Amino acid sequence: MTEIPPKQDLLARFVHHRVAANLLMIIVILLGTWALQKLNIQFFPNFELDVVNVRTVWSGASAEDVEESLTKPLEQALFTLPNLHRISSTSATGVSAISLEFARDSDMSIAIDEVNQRIARFRHLPTDAEKPVVNRIVKYENIARLLISQDENLENLRVLSYQIRDQLLRAGIAKIDISGLPEEEINIEISNETLQTINSSLQEVSKTIQNSSQDIPAGNLGQADVARQLRGLGQQRSVEGFQQLEFKVDENEQLRLGDISHIEKRQQDNQIVLYYQGKPTVELLLRRTENSDSLESAKILENWLANEARQIPPSVSLHVYDQSWKLIEERISVLLTNGLGGLLLVIAILFIFLNGRAAFWVAAGIPVSFMATLILMYLFGSSINMISLFGLIMAVGIIVDDAIVVSEHSLAR
Repeated sequence: MTEIPPKQDLLARFVHHRVAANLLMIIVILLGTWALQKLNIQFFPNFELDVVNVRTVWSGASAEDVEESLTKPLEQALFTLPNLHRISSTSATGVSAISLEFARDSDMSIAIDEVNQRIARFRHLPTDAEKPVVNRIVKYENIARLLISQDENLENLRVLSYQIRDQLLRAGIAKIDISGLPEEEINIEISNETLQTINSSLQEVSKTIQNSSQDIPAGNLGQADVARQLRGLGQQRSVEGFQQLEFKVDENEQLRLGDISHIEKRQQDNQIVLYYQGKPTVELLLRRTENSDSLESAKILENWLANEARQIPPSVSLHVYDQSWKLIEERISVLLTNGLGGLLLVIAILFIFLNGRAAFWVAAGIPVSFMATLILMYLFGSSINMISLFGLIMAVGIIVDDAIVVSEHSLAR
């Protein structure tokens, strides 16, 4: 009578099939190395913000009027959106802001389309209010801050800052916020004597400027697939452009706006100006999207500093600080140091108290365990960040301890 072998679990099967165990270990190492190259390196784990903002400007309106005539009607129009989890709003002088939070795992492209359709069908917008602007909140993560200082006036620094921003954006930086450059406005001054001479009022001049300086749609050209939209670009954005605007005094006389007024570009009031070491300074905040790699973005900045920054005039000084990617680099260094230190200690202890074969396999178990973890992290859409690195550092001691116990038990058996 043939004896039925006892049922073996997974570990027992691998013990009796050493080739399969070695093959599995090689596969884990190869896949783990591939996953390590694919995993995104960043400061914090990814989390999506399923929030859409609707912002409407109504210049000159009080906060009460904005709430009653703009915010509440818009809320009623948007309240029945599918998958809407929560809606909140803020009404201030001249502006209405509505925040729409959707349920988790909602398709945000469809949600934004629904919001835009509701806004397009909205018929109770005040006459003087601007068209509502719909934006989805996108999460960006800081890379570093770059200070640009110069002894000369702020205008030269403004031009240089925009040039540096454009260079970094072309190099691959996702987003750059500029601070320290005061917002500018074009100021048009007309004296009372001039208004009496041309027999006009300040309101009439303002309306003429508004009607003459705007971009307007001009219809379509062509049909079907070859149709193209036409748009008249009449919006003036410079002092010279406003000076050339024609102003009709009467049926027989026309003047340019520059002939009857003083036009200049100046800084707006209550603007923030930065100084570094006593020099006017502009700050560039370099940011990345949640799907890009922090270390790769840092390399873009370092390459720019090493190459393109040499072309900057000597009078301009650059200073990089708040480099958040260095924290990630330091944490990775700690992980590698602890892992290698544990590996060497395990090998030394096992060589002394056990034998070389046990030391080798215990040492091999440490990188194999990490490679298997990297495979799972990639499959579940995780990333290498400060939290996951902290967990891996904590796991080094557990892996080493378990490996020693298992190897000693195997030798005793």
